[in-house]
Amino acid sequence: MDFVKIGRLKISRFILGSNPFSGFSHQNPNRDMEMKRYYTCARIKEILREAEKLGINTIIARADHHIIRVLMEYWDEGGGLQWIAQTCPELGTIERGILNAISGGAQGCYIHGGVMDFLFANNRLEDVPPAIEKIKKAGLTAGIAAHNPEVLRWAEENLDVDFYMCSYYIPTLRDKDPEHKSGVVEVFNKEDRDRMVAVIKTLGKPAIHYKVMAAGRNTPEEAISFVAKHLRPQDAVCIGVFTKDKPYMLQEDVALLQKYLAS
Repeated sequence: MDFVKIGRLKISRFILGSNPFSGFSHQNPNRDMEMKRYYTCARIKEILREAEKLGINTIIARADHHIIRVLMEYWDEGGGLQWIAQTCPELGTIERGILNAISGGAQGCYIHGGVMDFLFANNRLEDVPPAIEKIKKAGLTAGIAAHNPEVLRWAEENLDVDFYMCSYYIPTLRDKDPEHKSGVVEVFNKEDRDRMVAVIKTLGKPAIHYKVMAAGRNTPEEAISFVAKHLRPQDAVCIGVFTKDKPYMLQEDVALLQKYLAS
């Protein structure tokens, strides 16, 4: 497994995502519930241990009580993955999410992409720099996420972050509400992906590419070959898996990334 340096952290180029663990399928409510029922704490910990065996050293997951509880059990049982936390708008303020990340044992924290899109659309970005400073003062690697590439252009000029989380797609607009709503129609346009990778080339800090599979709408071969072409030397990719569909999904995705990076 190759590694990159993001802030003070050594991070595997393949980062384990966690949307399926929390029931965010980005497909439909029935699929959301299927994921929630399948991913018991025991099954999540199995995937975390499998990730370690494959050379992955980092998970990106929400700073909510469910994820914190699972990770604490996993670490108490000897698990070694480091956690980069995502703030959660349904829990309250950005600061609340940051405090959860700090108290829960995260090594890094970033502001939720829907929140950043929402604040940008409504010209309410004045609270973002102090939030980044709060993350850094706690000793965590700090970043922001975004679906809208224009948010990243703004951040380049106005923020001192360690990394960016860059969504390949804008499935829904977040100008009215920062939260994801299960059941809404989501659109995954290839034009969005092209716009995002063009902006990533201009960024001065490492980028973590995410939503690269378009929530299962892209084949692993197509999606991961595209990622490999557009990962800069300092970048990584975050991919979640739903092993009910395919037990060896994580192993296959890691192998594909290594294959295409090597070629």
